[in-house]
Amino acid sequence: MSYKILGNYIRKVDNKNKDFKVLNLQGLSMKKEFRKSTSNIVGTDLSKYKIVKQGQFCCDFMSVIRVHKLPVVLNNLGEDVIISPAYIVFEITDKDVLLPEYLMMWFRRSEFDRYADFRCDSSIRGGFQWEELCEVELPVPSIEEQSKAVEQYQSVTNKIKVNEQICSTLEATAQALYKHWFVDFEFPNEEGKPYKSSGGKMVWNEELGKEIPEGWEVRSLKSLGNVITGKTPSSSNPEDFGNEFQFVTPSDFVGNKVITDSSRKLSKIGRNRLSNKINPKKSVLVTCIGSDMGKVSLNIEECITNQQINSIVGNKEYYSEFLYYKLNELKEELKSIAVGGSTMPMLSKSQFEAIEILKPFDEIMESFSNITCDITDYYSIQKKQNRKLSQLQSLLLSRLAVGEEEKVL
Repeated sequence: MSYKILGNYIRKVDNKNKDFKVLNLQGLSMKKEFRKSTSNIVGTDLSKYKIVKQGQFCCDFMSVIRVHKLPVVLNNLGEDVIISPAYIVFEITDKDVLLPEYLMMWFRRSEFDRYADFRCDSSIRGGFQWEELCEVELPVPSIEEQSKAVEQYQSVTNKIKVNEQICSTLEATAQALYKHWFVDFEFPNEEGKPYKSSGGKMVWNEELGKEIPEGWEVRSLKSLGNVITGKTPSSSNPEDFGNEFQFVTPSDFVGNKVITDSSRKLSKIGRNRLSNKINPKKSVLVTCIGSDMGKVSLNIEECITNQQINSIVGNKEYYSEFLYYKLNELKEELKSIAVGGSTMPMLSKSQFEAIEILKPFDEIMESFSNITCDITDYYSIQKKQNRKLSQLQSLLLSRLAVGEEEKVL
């Protein structure tokens, strides 16, 4: 397939918001999407900001050398937006020849970002600029083939979004149930009615400085399970690393309830060497050092973590769901404990074990787990599916560079 010069298909646009018709101010994310601007615009002259119309692109050339990718976004929000005057806006000159959505797919390729990063280093003008963008070469197949590629990619993207919405709804449901039962103390009593509002007996707890359900106790984490601090295999044993067993590090905590996969793996040799560090399924993993302090997740596969993570394996399997939400609730408290003990925020195993929480009756935790485990399992299925769909997205993007003759072969 012959490649074309992008500069022959695009042109700059510079429409200022002179009449203040557009008030939707957006920033550009590293995911190449718009994000609502958090800038304080009180007193800001928005007439100098640039308008990005539907179907137009905007990009931030200044960040390429720092983030090693080009933040570029296609406006497909269905409305005009405004962006910083420092960004560049451009559009395709003939959409019957090059589809904006197809070009955006090209911009999403990791190879394109590596190219932009490389041009930053090699450019005599210093950095990635409009001229470098115009010099990009890309295949421009027929408009029918572009449409087909876009349709396939968007179909996968939409499925990922649907799954994410399902996961958000599931997690919000479980969070609400946790708050209702363990924060508001409205767990079901013997008659299935909300405990506190149905007259369940509350007693004053001096330690917590508040009323709690009668019979509940303040207990240390150590009394509720086995705490495991992870360990990184020695660099002198490279054979410990492989592709057979999950090795979880803080970078694998991406805001999800569960960790479906780890970016690094161990070999069987490494697993066996650290067999006393293995976390069984649905252990509660907590990051305990640095800026990642206080992130909490459940592992859905057996794993070993590095030393920046403390895990707790509940004395009873059904403790996990309660402990996951309880430790999330204590996230800020974890940070305060760690900051007080070290200039580098760190929560040692002994500090982690000594954390005290309000422990409900076992039967209440078991009832909670019976409900939320099903939610977690379905949530995990959606996350696993999205992992595979993301791999499919990458495959579709990589195929853009494959010529027709290669497809035939």
